[in-house]
Formats: sequence, structure tokens, C-alpha cells
Amino acid sequence: MRKIISFWVVMLTLVPSVLLQHARAQEENKPDANQSKPAERHTGQPGLPGGTMPPIHPYRAEFLITELQDGKKINSRRYAMLLNAGNMWNQMKIGTRVPAGPDAPGQFLDVGTNINCRVIESGADIELDVHSEFSNFFSAPNQDHSGKPIIQQISINGNTLVTSGKPIVAGVVDDPNSDRQFQLEATVTKLR
Repeated sequence: MRKIISFWVVMLTLVPSVLLQHARAQEENKPDANQSKPAERHTGQPGLPGGTMPPIHPYRAEFLITELQDGKKINSRRYAMLLNAGNMWNQMKIGTRVPAGPDAPGQFLDVGTNINCRVIESGADIELDVHSEFSNFFSAPNQDHSGKPIIQQISINGNTLVTSGKPIVAGVVDDPNSDRQFQLEATVTKLR
């Protein structure tokens, strides 16, 4: 009987103190009406506040490669692609694969135009990254190439801010072997 009485005395002493501690803990965690609410946790994707992804905007990128001689346009080629803003590179490639020559059987050279670009949005700014390479067969008078192709290669790479719908000259290169000049013009237009 003493054991049962001792058990109930201990229970009557401990239970109210445990309940009192639990009530105090609940009261401490209750936000005060004068305090601001604690920051909510969002489990969405990074990007905008609230864990939402920023909207994806489509663009049209147009490129004009112009060849000038003595300041007069002698050739121009247009290229265009649709792309989304972001860090992903987009590529356009057109050309011909030619054998590297009799000394390199099974090896080929790519001759033509290769344009890699991306559009990155930063607030209201539009940034264009472009890497372009264009090549063609080079023929100089009175030179014997022994059946090996001689290829002229021009590369223009740049990174610049652009205004939607307005053309910019991304780069100009003078040909060191002639009086020709090559120019890369780009126009980036936001579609919606």
C-alpha cells in the first residue's frame, strides 16, 4: 500500500509541473501581436522571392556578316535564330566538310559559318554573348599549294548590352592579306 501511495504522490507532484512547463513553452512560441511574423520558408525553386522561377522570354537573334572592299559592300550573309534568355548557348552552323589534304587521310576541315550565342537578362538590361567564326577557301595568285586547301578563317567574339530591336556592330576585322574588311552586326529582339 505504501508503494501505491508513494506512486500517486510522485504523480501528483510531477504531472502539474510538466503541464505547467508545456503551457509556458506554448506561450513563448506564440507570436506577439506587435511583432512582425517570422519569415516563411519556401520550398520552391530558386529565382524570384517565394521560390518561383523567373519567366522565360523568347528572343530573335539576327546576324549580318558583311564583307567590304575599299569601303564598298561586296558580299553579305544573313542568319537568324530563335532562343530563350538564359545561360544556355545556342548554335547555328552551315558549311562544307572538305578533306584536309593528301597528307591527312580521313581528316576533314569544316569550312563555313559557325555562330554560338546566348541572351542573358539582368533586370531591364539585355546582354548578348556571341562567338562567331567564318571561313572560306583562300586563293592567292601565283601560289602552289600542292593540293592542300588553304582556308581563311575569321573569328569575332563579343559580349555587350543591346537594346531590343536595334542593330549593333559586334565586331569589325580587317583582312591582313587584302584590302577587305569583315563586319558582324547583331540585332536582338524580344518577342513577348
